[in-house]
Formats: sequence, structure tokens, C-alpha cells
Amino acid sequence: MANIAKLYAQLLGIVLTLVGLLGFVGALAPDSRLLGIFAIDPFHNVIHLLSGIVGLLAGFAAGSRYARLYAGVFGVVYGLVTVVGFIQGTTVLGLISVNLADNVLHLLIAVASLGVFFLSSDTTTAPARA
Repeated sequence: MANIAKLYAQLLGIVLTLVGLLGFVGALAPDSRLLGIFAIDPFHNVIHLLSGIVGLLAGFAAGSRYARLYAGVFGVVYGLVTVVGFIQGTTVLGLISVNLADNVLHLLIAVASLGVFFLSSDTTTAPARA
């Protein structure tokens, strides 16, 4: 199941990169809502772009070590973002805009990321001793 981490990092990387780019397209973000649903702002878009690029780098790196690490770190970070988003309601630490849809999506990403982290294994192993 090591490849699941690579596939996950690649897919999440693609999605987050696209979401970051789409967030800057005004026609798709009326009233600062991506697709009319998710709260966004320029800083939020930059975070999505950077997160996506890191996911792509991790997903296409040799082995699954970085992809698994990406899933684990993102699971924890998105979990924290979810909790803070639900507590604060409309922002995360006053840095990015969020709404209920964002918070639910962040929760799903956190659960999926942690699931991938715990279900995958690191394919980087030490050479066998003779």
C-alpha cells in the first residue's frame, strides 16, 4: 500500500494547485466564494498553490517516503485548521477566510490524509545485511 501515499499526494497536489489557480479567477469566485461555495481570499489561494506544489513534489519523488510524510503533515495541519476554523467561524487565526463548507472540506482532507499516512508504508528501507 506504499503507492497509495504517492497517488494521494499526486492527486491532492493537482487538486490544490488547480484550486489555488481557480481562486484567482474572478468569474469562478463571485463574492469571494470559489464556485459560489468556498470562502477564499488571495492568501488562501497562495496557500493552496504552495500546498499543491509541495504535494506534486512529494508525489512524484522517488519512493513513497515524502508522499507519506506529506499525508501525515497535511493530516495534522488540516486537522488544526479545521478545529480553529470551527472555533473562529469565519477565519483561521485571522489569516484566511473560511466558512462551514471550508471547515467540512478541511475535516475530510485531514481524515483522508491521516488515513493514507497510517495505511501506507515507507518504501525506503535499509539494505539487507548479508
